[in-house]
Amino acid sequence: MDRPTFRRPVSVLILVHTGAGDVLLLHRLQPFEFWQSVTGSLAEGEQYTDAAVRELAEETGLTNEGTLSYSGLSRQFVIDPRWRHRYPPGVVENVEFEFRYRLDRTVPIRLHDAEHSAYCWCPVDEAIERVWSWTNRAALEQLRLEWSL
Repeated sequence: MDRPTFRRPVSVLILVHTGAGDVLLLHRLQPFEFWQSVTGSLAEGEQYTDAAVRELAEETGLTNEGTLSYSGLSRQFVIDPRWRHRYPPGVVENVEFEFRYRLDRTVPIRLHDAEHSAYCWCPVDEAIERVWSWTNRAALEQLRLEWSL
């Protein structure tokens, strides 16, 4: 009998943005509809940067159009009960590492249809208002703060 495959409670968040201040958001379908940046859990044995590169390609089709960097920030959060079945029993918290992918300009995105139904490029203030998770909002607020310096 096969054991269920659980996700690791470690993930990446990638803010895709332009130098002009546009931010990419994806409209997620499951387990409910909401807007978010690119996110994903690390596979077993996978390094953070490798996960960010993989998730970026899977969710947007972006591979080498911009520059990927680790922001140096991570956040720990309680896993929403709607996702807890994906993790080992008893796991209730996740650590998320923040990356940024800077582009010179907005580009067309190739969505992963099973996860997302739409995308938009919007100003960072609008993105902050649209996103569902507090970690995504905090990452966008940090990006806005750095842009204003």
